[in-house]
Amino acid sequence: MKKVLLLLSILCFVFSFTKKELTWVAIGDSITYLNDHPNETGTRITKGYMTRVSEKLPRIHFINQGHNGWTATRIADNMEKLGLVKADIYSVFLGTNDWWHSGRIGHFADYQNNSGSSTLYGSFRIIINKLCSLNPDAKIILITPMQRSDFVQISNPKNNAYGSYKEKDGQTLEQFIVAIDSIGNYEHLKIVDLYHKKGMEVKDLVKYKRLKDPQTGAYKNYPYPDYIDIPFDPGKDEYPYPLEAVDVTYDGLHPSDKGYEMIANMLIKVMKKF
Repeated sequence: MKKVLLLLSILCFVFSFTKKELTWVAIGDSITYLNDHPNETGTRITKGYMTRVSEKLPRIHFINQGHNGWTATRIADNMEKLGLVKADIYSVFLGTNDWWHSGRIGHFADYQNNSGSSTLYGSFRIIINKLCSLNPDAKIILITPMQRSDFVQISNPKNNAYGSYKEKDGQTLEQFIVAIDSIGNYEHLKIVDLYHKKGMEVKDLVKYKRLKDPQTGAYKNYPYPDYIDIPFDPGKDEYPYPLEAVDVTYDGLHPSDKGYEMIANMLIKVMKKF
């Protein structure tokens, strides 16, 4: 009898320190989507940030709700169609497409007053309301957009965009980060700030951009910021980011394995406490 009681005591002690299995729904754009679609990166990545987190924290099981090219506004407008489930953890990694597609940031009052999806603030209100309705006790993590170099899509170089080193329609990407940060602080949510992460600045995203020298026509490797005013013709020029140019991103925007590892490590610091 004493041995049985001792065994039960040991088991209770062990189980008291065993953390439960957790479900994590990761909401985002292409940076999240590509976790499960590395074949769409020209095989330039092996796995994304969610897989890397789950490998280090195997009790956390993720559901990928990344939608290629989507904005926070589009996510908000489709919240009831996404098939979101009750989870223990939700992460929201949005905003870079809102900036590039000239979405309006709006004002904090748009968040407070639930004014609709016409602004970033209003869209985040809709998203967070939905997550809280699914599980009021869930942990919610806001992940800010990364800085951006000049993006050139591998499969379609005509799909390209300049980096966050200048404004887009009168708005800086950093203004979107300030908005997301203000929402997180107001709601006492966890914030993973990629935009201000050391080692993820524009100068770190690619080693160089390979372009034709306007004077000679010969290809030359231009580091940041030298490439900013050098033209790129997607119809005639070689792809500007050969493998040797890959650093934190593989195309100026989407993380490489190195970049995804950096994101995962920041999330692990937060999520290992859940």
